[in-house]
Amino acid sequence: MRVEVVLRYIGMVMLFIASFMLLSAGIAYVSGMDSSFYPLLLSTLLTALLGAFPMIFVEKQAQITTKESFCIVVGSWLIACLVGTFPYLIWGGEFNFVNAWFESVSGFTTTGGTILTDIEILPRGIQFWRMASTWIGGMGVVMFALVILPSMGRNKMSLSNIELSTMAKDNYHYHSQFVVQILLVVYVGLTIFSTLLLKMAGMNWFDSLCHAMSACATSGFSTKNASIAYFNSPMIDTILIFTMATAGVHFGLIYATVTGKRNNIFRSEVSRWYFGMLLIGSLIIAVSIFSTDIYPTFTNAFRHAAFQFVSLVSTTGYATADTNTWTPLATIILIFGSLICASAGSTAGGIKVNRLILACKMIKARVRQQQHPNAVIRIRLDGAVQENDLLNSVSIFIVVYLLLVLAGTVFCTICGLDLTTSFTGSVACIGNVGPGFGELGSMDNYAAMPVAVKFMFSTLMLFGRLEIFGLIQLFLIKWWR
Repeated sequence: MRVEVVLRYIGMVMLFIASFMLLSAGIAYVSGMDSSFYPLLLSTLLTALLGAFPMIFVEKQAQITTKESFCIVVGSWLIACLVGTFPYLIWGGEFNFVNAWFESVSGFTTTGGTILTDIEILPRGIQFWRMASTWIGGMGVVMFALVILPSMGRNKMSLSNIELSTMAKDNYHYHSQFVVQILLVVYVGLTIFSTLLLKMAGMNWFDSLCHAMSACATSGFSTKNASIAYFNSPMIDTILIFTMATAGVHFGLIYATVTGKRNNIFRSEVSRWYFGMLLIGSLIIAVSIFSTDIYPTFTNAFRHAAFQFVSLVSTTGYATADTNTWTPLATIILIFGSLICASAGSTAGGIKVNRLILACKMIKARVRQQQHPNAVIRIRLDGAVQENDLLNSVSIFIVVYLLLVLAGTVFCTICGLDLTTSFTGSVACIGNVGPGFGELGSMDNYAAMPVAVKFMFSTLMLFGRLEIFGLIQLFLIKWWR
């Protein structure tokens, strides 16, 4: 493997990230040159210099290998999280290295958990950088870079194939370069549309843009300490439910639906399961919290139930209520949503609805196989026969995913956290969801967590965003052939 080639392409990604730091500095400048202007400007220069060096001294390569592509993608994510700490560390405030690393990883992985106890005192430049980092992470650090790097030629295919998971490719019937363009069009279009709707609903332009970026990335970063509860607006809640739910759909299906293709949302088995889960889960929670008089009317109960359930299933993590006060049944449904989450090919994390469907069908097939040992049973998803290799990978992914949740839970309890906080925090971080329960409830944050737990949680976030095996393979790279 040519390390210098890997560093050259990671350098390109760093230059791309530096451009968003510069944009954040511009926001700070037009906001009266607030206290984040010089930290962001210095961060831009440092990131740009680090990215420029390998590009200057390493020649452009006509072709890169699969091994090099893998290292570029995973390395880009790790380096992005590292340089993402620069604005926080230079600005100061609550940001020591541990907190800056946690905030940066949480942003780029679109987890949306924060260590900040007072978000509203942040200058607008830092506020916008938080949103920019999570917006970049929503589509993918490398995917975004591929859009603005036309000189990469055929190497785009290698990198985009690594960045997209196998399940995420199912609804794309185009070549890799066009897939990248589809992602960008849908992502930017949804962000602009949501920004305009939120402005019409009463937010100012800055809050509208920030919350639209965060919702489309399914992150949950907010400019307010009380998250969306600050606005206390049914209209804003409804707009964000639409944005979060849409961002949890496979982007290829969204594009196909808008352009009138046959393989659209309405014909997708996965989408039917996804929206069905959102509706049924919201209704169960609404009935549960209304029957115990937590809310005076069923309409009010359903509004909050739908918002919280969609928020967690889409892995956004916004909050309009303190879910720690809700019923045990509501809590179980919300935890289930945090484990399964939305569709492959979206900006969401978690196990994914696709894998849940296949797991259920594998169980059904296993039962039928025992009843009819000689039968040849095929498992289909959206009409396509699923190969055994894919089914095996689904089983392995779910097992390893749950093992990592168990490992995180045990680690947190050793560090002194209660079981509820330990378990739901691990689920929230590996699923890139954000809030959990206990000390990490929807109206709480990660500020009080021990240093070791913050590092462990940030590691789980990376495992979740890189679909587990991406990060594991990095440590086994020298055994690749």
